[in-house]
Order: sequence, then C-alpha cells, then structure tokens
Amino acid sequence: MARISSLKARPILDSRGSWTVEVYLKLNDGRVFKASVPRGKSVGSYEASYVPVEAAIKNIQEKIAPKLRGLTATNQKVIDNILNKIDGTPTKRKLGANSTLAVSIAVAKAGAGDSRKPLWKHLRSLGNFKNTGDCPRLFMNVVNGGLHAGNNLDFQEYLVIPKTKSIRESITVGTRFYDALRKYLVKLKGETSSNTGDEGGFAPNFKDNLEPFSVLKKVAQLTRLETKVDFGMDAAASDVTLSENKLKSIYKKLSRFKNFIYLEDPFSEDEFKSFADLRNSLGESLLIAGDDLTVTNLIRMEKAYKNKSVNSIIIKPNQIGTVTEAIEAVKLAKNFG
Repeated sequence: MARISSLKARPILDSRGSWTVEVYLKLNDGRVFKASVPRGKSVGSYEASYVPVEAAIKNIQEKIAPKLRGLTATNQKVIDNILNKIDGTPTKRKLGANSTLAVSIAVAKAGAGDSRKPLWKHLRSLGNFKNTGDCPRLFMNVVNGGLHAGNNLDFQEYLVIPKTKSIRESITVGTRFYDALRKYLVKLKGETSSNTGDEGGFAPNFKDNLEPFSVLKKVAQLTRLETKVDFGMDAAASDVTLSENKLKSIYKKLSRFKNFIYLEDPFSEDEFKSFADLRNSLGESLLIAGDDLTVTNLIRMEKAYKNKSVNSIIIKPNQIGTVTEAIEAVKLAKNFG
C-alpha cells in the first residue's frame, strides 16, 4: 500500500469568491490527490471553528504534514484521530476545521485511489454501509431568500425535489423546472426577477414568505411536472427575526400545501423543544430536519433524538472537521432510524 510522502497547501477562491484552503497530498508512488474545503454563508454557532486561510496553510504544512508522512492513506480513522489529537479541542479551535477537513478529504481520495475504488464506494466501505439500491433524491434550491439574497424573503431556501428513479432524470426534471421558473418569474415580476441569489436560486421580492410556493406550484402545472416534484424549505431560522408564534403559523399553512414534504431548521439552533412541538403537531409525514440544530455533532444529535426534535438530519463534514466524524454522524443517524 502506498504511503503519504508529502502534504502541501495553498489558498484558492471558492464559488463565492472567498479564500479557502486546497491541499495536495502526494503518495510515495508519485500519485497526487487534492481536496479543498467549503463553508456555508449562514454558519451555526456550534459548528467546528475555522481559522484564517494563511494560518490553516501554516498548520497543515508545519504541524500536520510531519505527523502524517509515512502513513498509509487507507488508514482514514487513524489519520483523523491524529488530526484530532494534534488539535486537542472539541471544536478544532487550534488547527481549524478548514485545515483538518482539507487533509481528511485528501486522505479519503488517496485511500480510494490506493484501493482502486470510486470515492463513494471507498466512503461506503469506511462506514461499513450497505448498498440499499435506493436512488438519492436531489434537493434543488430554486428561490433564495434570507442571508442568501437581498430580497424581502425571511427564509433562506425554497426547494424543488424531483421524484424520479435516477439521478439523470432528476437533473432533467430540475433543469426543466428551473428554466420554466425563470421564464414565469420574468413574465410575472419583470426582467430583474431572473437575478439570482447566493446559491443560484432566483431572488425577486415576493408578496410574503408563502408566495414562492404558489409560484412553484403554478410552474409545476405549466410544465406538467405536478406528479414529478415535491417541495421543501430551509428556513434557517437562527437568522430570522419573526416571532415563534408567527413561524408556527406559517409552518402550519405550509404543511397543508400539496407536496410540501421537507422543512429544515424551522426554529433557532437552541430551540430543541420548539422543534419537538412542531414535529408532534404536524406529524411524521413531514420531514423536519436539523442543520444548525445538530451541526453533524454526535452530542447535539443525541440531544435532538432524546427530545424527539427532528426526524431527519443534514450531514456536513465542514461542520465537524473530519471524514471519520462525519461518517460516525451518519451511523448514529441510521441507528436512530
């Protein structure tokens, strides 16, 4: 098995035009694998810490690289444990999650290459996950609001969720819907309504926070995709100033909206009881997901489970800082059912 011979890092621009870290991992057989790290615009208070990019690069090259040279890239858990030991804090405060995750992902890619597996198969074997054969559903962010746009919407993401049997078909349905939505918004609200927000969804002003779903429903009818799509929303409520009673009123109306199946972060990140009350009142037919509430953190996931706060969860490696810890979060979520 090939061993790690060097680690180098450099600054690059991410999709938002912000600086982030890219790592180059070289094996002793000459193969090179690279990885970079993302960061969301709305960041939960309990997520792993990031450090300035130049500090992250210095940490990788001076503190991490010497400890990993000579190790086999297939030893993901061993290497991630070393990263955590070097840092020594629960939130990656010293090294920064942007240092540890960039290295951890590069190791995963190198391990996949050395095992002669696609990355997804390698990750599945690392977690000892079974292949269910189910096709993942794509959640497509088609209207932006909140911190993701300069419009009057309080909520961050309005989602179209194709109901298909393949990823190819989901992409086809999603792109068809997105193009039709652009044309309909231009006709309804004028040319500037095709301007997009931070994540590529359209970002015009609306009458209220519910109007986007009326628009999405109309577009589904016009494109004859009513049986091919569901809808959802990321409220990102930690960044919303509406009262809890107002939020509950909106969510009750949304739950009656045909094909509305998914609601993420309906309340702020510490409101475990409010999540639980909403879940209890709306029933299990609606997926109520934790993101800022749970931040891919086993302790917060345990608390959410005990409080019956959510019935679904977001997994983001950048919230926790290593591939191994993200895999452990997936395992815990699966154990919870």
